[in-house]
Amino acid sequence: MAEKDYYKILGVEKGANADELKKSYRKLAMKYHPDQNKDNPQAEEKFKEINQAYDVLKDDQKRAAYDRYGAAAFDGSMGGGGPGGMGGAGFGSAFSDIFEDMFGDFMGGRGGGRKQSTRGSDIQYTLEISLEDAYKGKEAKIKIPVNDTCDSCNGSGSSDTTGSTGCSTCNGNGRVRQQQGFFTIERACPTCNGSGSVIKNPCKKCDGYGRLRKEKVLQVTIPAGVETGRRIRLTGEGEAGIRGGQRGDLYVLLSVKPHKLFQRDGANLYCRVPITITRAALGGDVDVPTIEGTRASVKVPAGTQTGQQFRLKGKGMSMLRSDTRGDMYIEIFVETPVNLNKKQQDLLRELDKSMSGDGNSNSNKNSPESSGFFKKMREFWDDLSE
Repeated sequence: MAEKDYYKILGVEKGANADELKKSYRKLAMKYHPDQNKDNPQAEEKFKEINQAYDVLKDDQKRAAYDRYGAAAFDGSMGGGGPGGMGGAGFGSAFSDIFEDMFGDFMGGRGGGRKQSTRGSDIQYTLEISLEDAYKGKEAKIKIPVNDTCDSCNGSGSSDTTGSTGCSTCNGNGRVRQQQGFFTIERACPTCNGSGSVIKNPCKKCDGYGRLRKEKVLQVTIPAGVETGRRIRLTGEGEAGIRGGQRGDLYVLLSVKPHKLFQRDGANLYCRVPITITRAALGGDVDVPTIEGTRASVKVPAGTQTGQQFRLKGKGMSMLRSDTRGDMYIEIFVETPVNLNKKQQDLLRELDKSMSGDGNSNSNKNSPESSGFFKKMREFWDDLSE
C-alpha cells in the first residue's frame, strides 16, 4: 500500500506555514464534510484523511516526526499499534537488541550472561473517543490482550519447587558465539532464549514461559481538552516480565473522531450554519448548537453574506489542565431556495423587478457586490476596445 502523503492530501507544499495549512484544511473540510456529500460514500473517508493529515502537520513535533519517518511514525509500523491495536517495545529497543546481537563480541558482550528475569515489554493501545468526550473528559474501560503472569506457577515457569538449572548449551551465559570468517557474531542462546537457565519441570499451563495470553480490562481517565496524538501512560500495566521480571507500561494513544457538526482547530471550534435567503436579507436570530449540548442564539444582521463569521467567546473546547475554553466560530452559508412553486416564483420575480427599478440606482443599493463587478467588467471591455 502506498504511503500517505499528508502534504499532498492537504494540497500544500512541504514548507507550508501554519496559516497556509489552516486555510487549505478548512477549505477541504468544508468541501468533503459528510453532511454536504450525502450521496458520495467516499467523502467521509476523504474527510477523515484530511483531519488526520492536518492533526499531524499543525503540530511542530508531530510534523518533524512525519518529515523524518513518514506516516509510519503514527500508524504502528515503528512500534505503535493501529486503531484498537497493540504495539511492541519500540524502534529504539529493537535496534539496540540488533546492535548487541551483531556486535556484542567487539563491545565485550553483556558481561556475565543475562539475568534470569526480564522486564516485560511496553505496549500501546489506540483508543478512539468522540469530540464530546474530548471536551468534557471521561472514564473509559478498555480491553487489551496482554501476556500476563501465569496464575498456575506465579510466573516462575516451573511446575514445582525444583526451579531451574544452568543451560548446558551456553554454560549459563545466555549467549552463544559463532565464527563467520573474520567476524565473531554473538546472539541469544537458542536453547534457553538468552536466560542462561532452563526449567527442570516446566509448568504445563504456560510451557515454562511463566506468562499466558489474557484479555485484561482496565479503566482509563481521559482529561478534558485532549487532542489526537495525546498519550496516557499506565505504569506497570504492560506485559508481565519473564519469570518474575518487572512489568512493562501501557501507553494509551488517543484518537478523536471527526464530528458531524464541528471542525476543531486547537481549542477553537468552527460550525457551518445554513440560513435562508430571506433571513440573510432581513436579519434575525439564529439558534446554533454548542459542544456541551445546549443552544446558543446568534444575531444575524440584515444583509449577511455567505462566509461571514460570528464569534461565540468561550464556547469552544476545554483546554488541557485549565479552566478556560476556546471560542466557537459560526460561519454563515446563505442557501438559495429550490423547488419553488409558481406563486413563490412570481413573488421573486416581483422582488427582482422592484430591486432593478428604473436605471441602476436601486440595483447599486440592493446588490453592491454585483453592481461593482459589472461596472468593472464594462470598464475592462472599454479598455480592450480602445
